[in-house]
Amino acid sequence: MGLGSQKDDIGDLRQLQLAPLRGKGSLRLWMSVGMALVAAFTMVTRLPWTIAGGWLTAALLFSIWSYRSIAKLPLGEARLSGAIEFRHCNRHALYSALLWMPTFWLQGWTPGLDHVLSMWTISLLMMLTLAMVAHSVPMACALFIAPVSLSAAAALVRAGAPQLASVALVAGFLLCAFCVRFAQNYVRFRRAEEILHEKTETVSLLLREFEETSADWLWQTDSNRRLVHVSPRLAYALGAPADALEGMLLLQALSGDSWETGQFPKSLHDLAERMKRRESFSNLIVPVSIGGKPRWWELSASPRLDDQGKYLGFRGVGSDVTEQRASAEQIAKMARFDNLTGLPNRLHLNEDLGRALTHAIEAKARCALLMIDLDRFKAVNDTLGHPTGDKLLAQVAARLKSMMERGMSCGRLGGDEFAVVLQNVASADAAEELAHRIIAALSRPYVVDNHQLFVGASVGYAMGPHDGATVETLTRNADLALYKSKDKGGNVVAPYVASLHAQAEERRVMEQELRGALDRGEFELYYQPVVTAEDGTLNGFEALIRWTNQKLGNVSPGRFIPLAEDSRLIAPIGEWVLRTACAEAMRWPSNLKVAINVSAEQLTDPNFASVVVSALAQSGLPPQRLEIEVTESVFLRDGGGAAQLLDQLLALGIRLSLDDFGTGYSSLGYLRKTHFSTIKVDRTFVQGAAKGATESIAIIRAVVALADSLGMATTAEGAETELEVETIRTLGCSNIQGYYYGRPMPSDDVLALFRQPESRSSAAA
Repeated sequence: MGLGSQKDDIGDLRQLQLAPLRGKGSLRLWMSVGMALVAAFTMVTRLPWTIAGGWLTAALLFSIWSYRSIAKLPLGEARLSGAIEFRHCNRHALYSALLWMPTFWLQGWTPGLDHVLSMWTISLLMMLTLAMVAHSVPMACALFIAPVSLSAAAALVRAGAPQLASVALVAGFLLCAFCVRFAQNYVRFRRAEEILHEKTETVSLLLREFEETSADWLWQTDSNRRLVHVSPRLAYALGAPADALEGMLLLQALSGDSWETGQFPKSLHDLAERMKRRESFSNLIVPVSIGGKPRWWELSASPRLDDQGKYLGFRGVGSDVTEQRASAEQIAKMARFDNLTGLPNRLHLNEDLGRALTHAIEAKARCALLMIDLDRFKAVNDTLGHPTGDKLLAQVAARLKSMMERGMSCGRLGGDEFAVVLQNVASADAAEELAHRIIAALSRPYVVDNHQLFVGASVGYAMGPHDGATVETLTRNADLALYKSKDKGGNVVAPYVASLHAQAEERRVMEQELRGALDRGEFELYYQPVVTAEDGTLNGFEALIRWTNQKLGNVSPGRFIPLAEDSRLIAPIGEWVLRTACAEAMRWPSNLKVAINVSAEQLTDPNFASVVVSALAQSGLPPQRLEIEVTESVFLRDGGGAAQLLDQLLALGIRLSLDDFGTGYSSLGYLRKTHFSTIKVDRTFVQGAAKGATESIAIIRAVVALADSLGMATTAEGAETELEVETIRTLGCSNIQGYYYGRPMPSDDVLALFRQPESRSSAAA
């Protein structure tokens, strides 16, 4: 393969040398004929005409034969190796030298230096002419020049002029060297020319292919920034014929109708300035008007310079990026706006808040951030499904957006949480007044898919820069205020106050301690008696958890139970309560039951039923002695799963009690679906009835009547005085629970109650 490549290179070299000879046959013929005639006329003055005529005839015949012979050769054909043609030219040069050599040998007939010099002059002209015509074939030149020079030198020596003979030899040598050197330079030049031509063709081909296959196009301007060499693709992109665009200012072609008004976008001014300063630019996005329609182009270009460094204009490439820009804008919008509601998202709101804070600090004004959280929204999602919840959120966003005025912006932070940024707010009262209006607007009923829905809203707000000089600080403080408003029960506006940090820190410490409380054995169960209303007979206890921490002391359940639910710790704590209470109840008389409060978070765990079964089996407690107490929130937090789990517990023989009946939402549907054994009347109604409040008395009577009709018992909570106990008995409640019969007590005190009769009997004996 290497030999083949070498042969190809040699063939190319021969063709480069032979190519200049093509078309010069007539010149060689007339040169040969003319020199032969001059030589013959010179010889005829000294030699017999027969000799001179014979040589002239031979010279003319050889010239004609050589012309015809070489004319038939395919000189410079790239598809041939050129070896035959090369040898043919060399042979003809040698034959021509042999023809001219006798002109010096014949000088013996007429000795004399002047005649030899005349023939040498003619031969020298012949050699020079051949060197000029056949300079690209140095071998042929050498085959002619060397013999002729040697013959001339020999004739000059014989004529008695050795110095001139030396001159003849040197002249022949220099001519041969000139031909070789000239041929080398010629070949190099042609090689470079061919390479440049190939590169030019390659570049042209690539450019044509680039314009034909790509969405980009080439453009070029002169030194006056006018378009030149307008390509068809550029003309198509500009929507005008190429000849109409030729010579037009680039800025005029790009600006369209705005060229007359002179109102150019900033990016076009930037383009003009860079071209004016002759600076290269890359990926410059400029607006373009094509037929009155706006488009976006991406341009890159560099200045063109000639060999002397003279500025010629710009050459570059461009492409239409309108679709890509639209996609990028859509992506940017998606990154800054909420897909569901169309409101600004957290990122966008943070930017608005940052600008509001900056302005407030510089102008010594105020701004505000309102954090909004919907109340009872999870119940909508759980009962009617997420599609309905999404439609509700869209209506909430529309109401919120309709309330926005100048200097206000609202957005969705995520889930059912929204926020409002207020610029230049006059005072905290103005922010609070807007918050109340927002709660009123969002609390109006909604109609979604033929469902009438009610949700409320809780709002917490912070004032900037007083409550926070940075976006992060102000957002954190407004969030603390929102948490405070939720903690108050919802539909409340809460401002940020410094004490909220202490509460948040207390909550953090409490959660940290709560996570290790089980392992440290810090929990203890207390038991409060439940008696029969008719005769005060003890029929069971309600298990109540207590927590004593080394750092925090005694922590009430009202503080740590909600925290346990939020931090997902209620499941292990609830399981400990269940197992401990069941084991403790086995130490009581067999007619007493134990009631355990179960959180809504526990009932969302599908393994809760198996935990109850395990606790009963491990302790040996009969299912009939276990009563599970739940609140109405259980059914609002879960879309049917809690009811199914409670049905499983009922199937095991476990008793169910509905706590805090009537204090929350309408519970009649739950009573119809789930067979509760007991309904517990909240202590607020008990206290109200004892004071003669007709509403409380009516509610208790209604609950008792409802329970009796459904075959359920009623337990009145919070009885603390004899009057309250008598009122409960009069109204017909089945059971009573409260301080009047006993406060919550530890397990040892409960066991002491059962040992008291035995101790008294022993003392009497």
